Amino acid sequence: MEEMLRQGAMELGVELDETRILQLVKYAELLQEWSKVMNLTAIKDSEGIVTKHFLDSLTAIKTGHVSGRVIDIGTGAGFPGLVLKIAMPGLKLTLLDSLNKRLTFLKAVCEELGIDDVELIHARAEDYARKPGYRAGFDTVVSRAVARMDTLAQWCMPYLSKDGYFLALKGPKADGEVAEAKRTVTVLGGAEPEIVEVKIPYTDLKHRIVCIKKVRQTPMRFPNKRAVLSELSVEQCYKKKK
Repeated sequence: MEEMLRQGAMELGVELDETRILQLVKYAELLQEWSKVMNLTAIKDSEGIVTKHFLDSLTAIKTGHVSGRVIDIGTGAGFPGLVLKIAMPGLKLTLLDSLNKRLTFLKAVCEELGIDDVELIHARAEDYARKPGYRAGFDTVVSRAVARMDTLAQWCMPYLSKDGYFLALKGPKADGEVAEAKRTVTVLGGAEPEIVEVKIPYTDLKHRIVCIKKVRQTPMRFPNKRAVLSELSVEQCYKKKK
């Protein structure tokens, strides 16, 4: 695992010292242990955890937009947020998830690895986005495998400060999702989405990371639960509220 992490990170242009590598190894061990009694991941083998969770998460760094105060929406078992924090200790990280048991696991990981300056929030993204200090309070918002872009943008964009970046770690269908969400992103204050493709070391998999810069403040009417639940487009909701 150590050599895979070291070489894989180097391929991604990320330098991991021995302390960070050992932290990731311990993280993997805890993930395997806790997954025996809790549904944290379907990937149980060490190689799979390294490639499909750890190196996969580190691809976000290739965008050049991971910095400052970062929130991971729907973090699950800590991907990509906690992996990014291990690789970039200077980040001020918030992990948000709707299931408290996942946060219990992440708290144990942070304590075991000696990781400070990580905030854990048990909430739904659309509920917490209006809270002072969180709305427009982050330099980077990351999310992986949570929802389609149209819905995900509604949940994530309100958390971004102006000139910050929303990074959605997607797969081969990213282009179609981005096309569907184009108008949504504009209404929410985002610039034209860009897609950065990164190959995950040791695999044939390619991550397509959707990068959206926040150029205007998100209107206060968003996130709008009714718009999400009724599958109205943001444009339709915008016109109704205007």
